[in-house]
Amino acid sequence: MDSIRFGCWVFLFCLLLSTTGYSRNLTSRPAVVNIGALFTFESSIGRVAKIAIQEAVKDVNANSSILRGTKLNVDMRNSNCSGFIGMVEAMRFMETDVVAIIGPQSSVVAHIISHVANQLQVPLLSFAATDPSLNSLQFPFFVQTTPSDLHQMAAVSDVVDYYGWKQVTAIYIDDDYGRNGISALGDKLAERRCRISYKVGIPPDSGVNRTDILDILIKVALMESRVIILHVNPDVGFEVFSVANRLQMMGNGWAWITTSWLSSVLDSASPLPSETMDSIQGVLFLRQHTPDSDRKRGFYSRWRKLTSGSLGLNSYGLYAYDSVWLIAHAIDAFFNQGGIISFSNDSRLRSVKDGGLHLEAMSIFDDGKLLLNNILQSDLVGLTGRIKFDKDRSLILPAYDVNNVFGTGFKRIGYWSNYSGLTVVPPEILYTNPPNRSSANQQLYKVIWPGDTLITPRGWAFANNGKQLRIGVPIRVSFREFVSQARGKDTFKGFCIDVFTNAITLLPYPVQYQFIPFGDGENNPSYTELVNKITTGFFDAVVGDIAIVTNRTKILDFTQPYVASGLVVVAPFRESNSIAWTFLRPFSARLWIVTGCFFFVVGLVVWILEHRINDEFRGPPKRQIITVIWFSLSTLFFAHRENTMSTLARFVLLIWLFVVLIINSNYTASLTSILTVHQLSSPIKGIESLKESDEPVGYQVGSFAGYYLSEEVGISKSRLVALGSPEEYAKSLQLGPGKGGVAAIVDERPYVELFLAGQCTFRIVGREFTRSGWGFVSTCFLIHLFFSHA
Repeated sequence: MDSIRFGCWVFLFCLLLSTTGYSRNLTSRPAVVNIGALFTFESSIGRVAKIAIQEAVKDVNANSSILRGTKLNVDMRNSNCSGFIGMVEAMRFMETDVVAIIGPQSSVVAHIISHVANQLQVPLLSFAATDPSLNSLQFPFFVQTTPSDLHQMAAVSDVVDYYGWKQVTAIYIDDDYGRNGISALGDKLAERRCRISYKVGIPPDSGVNRTDILDILIKVALMESRVIILHVNPDVGFEVFSVANRLQMMGNGWAWITTSWLSSVLDSASPLPSETMDSIQGVLFLRQHTPDSDRKRGFYSRWRKLTSGSLGLNSYGLYAYDSVWLIAHAIDAFFNQGGIISFSNDSRLRSVKDGGLHLEAMSIFDDGKLLLNNILQSDLVGLTGRIKFDKDRSLILPAYDVNNVFGTGFKRIGYWSNYSGLTVVPPEILYTNPPNRSSANQQLYKVIWPGDTLITPRGWAFANNGKQLRIGVPIRVSFREFVSQARGKDTFKGFCIDVFTNAITLLPYPVQYQFIPFGDGENNPSYTELVNKITTGFFDAVVGDIAIVTNRTKILDFTQPYVASGLVVVAPFRESNSIAWTFLRPFSARLWIVTGCFFFVVGLVVWILEHRINDEFRGPPKRQIITVIWFSLSTLFFAHRENTMSTLARFVLLIWLFVVLIINSNYTASLTSILTVHQLSSPIKGIESLKESDEPVGYQVGSFAGYYLSEEVGISKSRLVALGSPEEYAKSLQLGPGKGGVAAIVDERPYVELFLAGQCTFRIVGREFTRSGWGFVSTCFLIHLFFSHA
């Protein structure tokens, strides 16, 4: 009986558990899920986004395969592009059990309410806030469902590099969106050896007037760069173009590139008034690229019916539509994982008792992190193409259309993607091929530039107030043919100066500079000290006879060498006089002895082989010795009279006569040379013999030769003598080490050749033992700026 009763209790307990679990499964999918939408209703982006979000919610609720009975409800709030109003509206969302918020549209508002979202763990999905800093770890609940400006600025910098421009002027709205976007542009330009030469911010508030913009553009017009990057909002942007037209900054020689703000207006409000279109002729602008598809074309047809053609659909509207679907799929996965929409009060807000704010009404979304993970792990295809995030929470494969305004509309001149760079082929086609970012593969169609011309602007003009580069020039007191300063003037001349000025004239942009003398005018300055002045910022560059050596290239960059150079050894020589014994000089004493021994040995060998069978090699010992000696010596002149009868003796004699022929030929040639050419000799044979000796060695004051000889070659510093002029060179070499002079001088080949041009008693001995050259030196960026096109 007890066992039956126990079994009944177990059955009831299991039934209760199963009923509770079933109830939880039913209640985990509520009838309605609330999401918020926060953007500026009256903006060009907001008007499109409002309709797109409403249509997306309708489509989600009409699709039974997504939320399966749960309806999606969107609550839209107007932020009016105000950070304060956006924060207030975001807090009101937190009182209504909202699980996610689409928006905000403004990057400024996004920075503010992201802190609220982090605290209350509610994901923010923005279809228009493109500030690259919003992707940082500081804002884990903020998700950009549109490409970040980090990619857009990479596209702008690729366009700048494609047309060969090296510096640009940036005009931006002075808020988080503008500043961070231009900062990203500066980084991307630097990767391509380009730079922002001048940037100016426009106040973000509505108080900016036409006079303020006029003052800004006048300053821009005085700069060298004629390439303008405009990163603002639409209202300010069109005002800038209007003023630029008045200042004739939209004509020949100018290039204007705008970010995607212009596309949002042209796509949604086209056609614009004729005076507005006239003010933006020739402008390049970017637009987020969305692949063509049947679904996208169908939505465009539906859009035209919804708006009766009064409002165009821009790319931000497509991203807003896809953001709703992204949330719907993430919520569906959230429910499938057993997630429950529940909220709990933040204990920290209970302690805030301040009037009627009612902060305690805001609550934390308990499973907000689970929903956020589902959003970031989504992988679906929408109107904008594939929606998938990488490890940095950015959309994969970002791409942009590159467009050109002309006439009453615009045309697409190409595409940009981080996969293949600039191309005229749609990026989705190239994704099937290996990535190719080579310069030869970068392509765009022809552009009609401001001024209605097809000629690409050179990107610069001579500025009235451009910065002059400070270029250091050594004041040499010797070898002034290379660099010299005109007495009493700040002008320089010489071979090195001529090379520099001619290179400057070949540049496709202006470089304003001034030569700054370096040195006391009494001794050659230290070139190492001169080069180090660049690292301290005292000089922007150095021009002169600057040797390219390893320790200098570690801290600065050089141009390609314009003079080949290297260290050589100069030593005095003496002429060998002709004497009575000159005929012995072709061979050394050792060679004479060896040759004589061979003569005797060959004669002895032939005697051994012949004296048994040949009567001419017989007789008394004295006669036989004379015969051997005479026979061997007579072979030198091929005048031997003794006949050889032995075959082996004849073979030996044949080989020996061939050797004698070679000896005769070498002797004759050497003796002829000795008697007809002046013979020069020096005890110093090169750097190795100089290193092995203990005699003093001279080098030029200020040159790197002293450092090289002591640190690299290993010659003691006590042996090194600094010399300041060609006259000191000649005097020291003539005196020699025994009379207070030097045994040799080590210097760079250009100086040595100039020195030897006026000297006949010295010469270069040995080979050049370093390989370097002369170049101009500066920072890596300036070197490229100066001479990449020269």
